[in-house]
Amino acid sequence: MANIDQFKKLALSFAETEAAPHFDKTAFRFKTKIWATLDETEQVACFKLSLKEQSVFCAFDNSIIYPVKNKWGLQGWTLVDLRKIRLGMLKDIASVAYNEMIQGKSKPNKKD
Repeated sequence: MANIDQFKKLALSFAETEAAPHFDKTAFRFKTKIWATLDETEQVACFKLSLKEQSVFCAFDNSIIYPVKNKWGLQGWTLVDLRKIRLGMLKDIASVAYNEMIQGKSKPNKKD
């Protein structure tokens, strides 16, 4: 399973990613765009995915990977329980979220 330090190291390994406070969480940004956040208290990461990718990852196990339960989830924001996810799967989700953001495929109000 993944831990907070592994998540931070992974997120910051992507080019031009910076960490900064975002309300009560830490946001991981590429330039000005947030592609992931971390809630250390709850040990939950949140990624911005396309709706298609969100459905693929959530199909794996929706008790570990699941959409945010509001309008943000309908825009692709997807929660990941770090206490339950394998590091390899976490790397896959982070890679997809980062790449979608830098390629401009993951827009805040765009539905796939």
